[in-house]
Amino acid sequence: MKEENLKAIQSKAFKPKTTDSKGVKPAPNLLGQIKLEECAAAKIIIGDITYIRLRGGKFCYLAMWQDKVTRRIIGWSLAMEMTAELVITALQKAVRKGLIKAGAIIHSDRGSQYASNGFRRLLQQSCFRQSMSGKGNCYDNAQAESFFSRFKAELMEGGVFEDIDQARSEIFSYIEGYYNRTRLHSGLGYKSPMEFEMELKLKNGGNKRQFFV
Repeated sequence: MKEENLKAIQSKAFKPKTTDSKGVKPAPNLLGQIKLEECAAAKIIIGDITYIRLRGGKFCYLAMWQDKVTRRIIGWSLAMEMTAELVITALQKAVRKGLIKAGAIIHSDRGSQYASNGFRRLLQQSCFRQSMSGKGNCYDNAQAESFFSRFKAELMEGGVFEDIDQARSEIFSYIEGYYNRTRLHSGLGYKSPMEFEMELKLKNGGNKRQFFV
């Protein structure tokens, strides 16, 4: 083959598509219209979905919601299917913990899960405002993409989980035990998300007017 300058045809590794915006009625992008009083913890929440490789060529899907100011992961959910319930369950966890203020901006890409009736009903009931990235503009949700990039590099290191139960256990340890509580961020003055969050509360003494990070 080398003498004849021939190369074997290799199939491309399958990569699940996590954003399907076909037929989606998008919400406006509110991130470019942020007011000073909204630049505070629990007022701007960003979300995204990524795939997690399992042994045997299978995949499960992780949805997360992150506080844009503190970078704390405030809600996440893992499932074998990428449905609207996946993002709804993750957001409900954050709501039950009281980590999102009324009137908060909830930002995502234009995936159909975020345009579902069930998800939009939850936003309306919770008095949240929906925001979506511009068409084909991944930079609008770059912070969420950055989290998933670090998550896969630090936790998975190119490997796979045996099954969804192992994935859920390892992800819980990473997010709740390491990322939120211990992992330092240069953008937070080399503090962890929860340490930065607590510092903001002490510094502002209940004052909602905080600088945007």
